Amino acid sequence: MTEAMTSMTNYMEFLLMGFPEGQVLQTLCITLFSLIYLAALMGNLLIIILTHHRPASPISPYFFLKNLSLIYICCISVTVPKSISNSVTNIHSISFLGCILQIFCFIFLAGTEFALRLVMSYDHYTAICLPLHYETIMNRAACMQMVAITWLSGCFYGSLHAAGTFSVHFCGPNIIHQFFCDIPSLLTLAFSVEQILEYAFISTSCCFAFLCFILMIISYVHIFTVILRISSDQGMFKSFSTCVPQLTVVALFLSSGYSTYLGPTSNAASSLNLFMSVFYYLLPPSLNPVIYSLRNRDKKVAL
Repeated sequence: MTEAMTSMTNYMEFLLMGFPEGQVLQTLCITLFSLIYLAALMGNLLIIILTHHRPASPISPYFFLKNLSLIYICCISVTVPKSISNSVTNIHSISFLGCILQIFCFIFLAGTEFALRLVMSYDHYTAICLPLHYETIMNRAACMQMVAITWLSGCFYGSLHAAGTFSVHFCGPNIIHQFFCDIPSLLTLAFSVEQILEYAFISTSCCFAFLCFILMIISYVHIFTVILRISSDQGMFKSFSTCVPQLTVVALFLSSGYSTYLGPTSNAASSLNLFMSVFYYLLPPSLNPVIYSLRNRDKKVAL
C-alpha cells in the first residue's frame, strides 16, 4: 500500500478519458462540445457588450447579468477547450497542477454563480414587492458590495474544496473517466479512509446550498403573491417571465449538482456520467443568453 501511495503521489499528470471509444462518437462529441462552447461564448459576450447600452436606471439587473455572463464565459473556458484539444491531438494528459487549477476554478465559479443567483432573487423580490424603495435599496454601492461578496465567497468555496480534494493520497492508475478534472472522479482514485474530509465538505456545501434554495423559494412565494394581485395581464406575464426562469435554472442546477456530487461514483466510463456532465457543466452557460437576456426588449433595442 505504501508503494502504491508513493507511486501515485509522484505522478505528474492525470489521463482524461471521458469521451466514448470509437472515432465516430468522438468526432460527434467534439463537434457538439465545440458548438456549445462557441454558442455560450458568443452569447454571453454579447450580453456583456449590450449591457453597456442599458437604460440609466435601474443598474442592478444589468449589472448582475453582466457578472453572471462573465462567470459563464470563465466557467466553460476552464474545461471545454482543454478537453477538445486533448481529443483532437489524441493526447489525454493533464498536469497535476492543471488538474488542481481546474478543480479550484470550476468550484470557485460555481460557488460564485450560486451566490449571485441568491442576490438576483433578492433583487427580484425588492423590485416586485418593494418597488417604491427599490432604487434606494439596490443602489450602485449596494450592488457592488453584493457582487464583491459573491466573488469572495466563491473563492473561499473553491479553495476549500481544492484543498480537501488534493489533501488525500491517490492509489491505482491515474485515469479519470471524465473529460475534465472533477471531484467525484478524483475521489474514486483516493483511499476510502481519506475521502471522508472532502465528502464532509461536499455534504456541508450541499446542505448550505439547499438552505439558500429554501430562502429563494420563500422570496419567490412573496413575489408570486404580489404578482397574482396585479390586474394587468401584461404586467403579470412580465413579472412571471422574469422570475420563473431564475427559479427553474436554480432548481436544475441544484438537482443535477446533487446527482453529480452525491450520487454513486464509478471507476469505469459511463455514458450517463458524460450526459450529466454536459447537462450540469455545459448547458447553463449556453442557455443563459436565451433565458435571461436576448429575449429582453431592452437588449433587442441595444442590439
